[in-house]
Amino acid sequence: MHALVLEQSEGKTLATVKQLSPDALPPGEVTVDVSWSGLNYKDALAITGKGKIVRQFPMVPGIDFAGQVRHSEDPRFHTGQQVLLTGWGVGENHWGGLAEQARVKGDWLTPMPEGLDGRRAMIIGTAGLTAMLCVMALEEGGVRPDSGEVIVTGASGGVGSTAVSLLSSLGYRVTAVSGRSSTHDYLHQLGASEILPREAFSADSRPLEKQRWAGAVDTAGDKVLASVLAQMNYGGVVAACGLAAGFALPTTVMPFILRNVRLQGVDSVTAPAERRLAAWKRLVKTLPDAFYQQATTEIALVDAAASAAKLLNNEITGRTLVKIR
Repeated sequence: MHALVLEQSEGKTLATVKQLSPDALPPGEVTVDVSWSGLNYKDALAITGKGKIVRQFPMVPGIDFAGQVRHSEDPRFHTGQQVLLTGWGVGENHWGGLAEQARVKGDWLTPMPEGLDGRRAMIIGTAGLTAMLCVMALEEGGVRPDSGEVIVTGASGGVGSTAVSLLSSLGYRVTAVSGRSSTHDYLHQLGASEILPREAFSADSRPLEKQRWAGAVDTAGDKVLASVLAQMNYGGVVAACGLAAGFALPTTVMPFILRNVRLQGVDSVTAPAERRLAAWKRLVKTLPDAFYQQATTEIALVDAAASAAKLLNNEITGRTLVKIR
């Protein structure tokens, strides 16, 4: 089997495609022949060594994958079954999807939802699952299409672009925040009605600003999230799922106690199986066919390391799909 292997030498992370014996795979009940994987922000940090994502080496990165069961000791899965995996620390502390085979716990796998195949599942990937969980959080907080505008920060990234497409398809009026003017046409195609520059949200904000948004999906954190909170309508809901701008939150209690704003954290890594499956079914039903063409860059396994650097340099728009076999 071929795999992208991360090793450490003199404090630097080296990423190399190597041929390994399947016997080298870590323990697990289910072995999967991987067909497709993806390149996420977290993968890029791991591959380049710019984030302390991986703490034990050698490691095969890839926090999600889709493929066919080769061998199973778990009665829930059978040989030949199509499955997908996102999260659970795979690609961080357990060998992940950027390899021709993966061996994992059965609890971590999701049966391929009806109407989906491996390629489309990985175009959606961890980013799309997270986006759907954010949309579900807004809905559960009472934000409806007629409630007002919804803002999406980091809109040209994997989570943000999927959130824009989902919200637009569900009838919401979506404003996208992006730091790159080159992405504006792409975001309009996904369904954004307005695009605002990231700089408008990067400065220090007052505790309360003019009310503008009924809901928000935030992938940025730090001053961007603080600015969004200050601009929320009374009773608004913010689904926060990322820290692309930083993990700090320089805000006050004012939006929460004076405008009844709800800040809902969203985690897709260890989301329960039942909620995952519900989100995947919603994704299949909601995403338009056009999404799969607009939001994807396809690469081979040998290109993953170079693409990781491009992703961190904001040179890639939307989802990066890795064809394994």
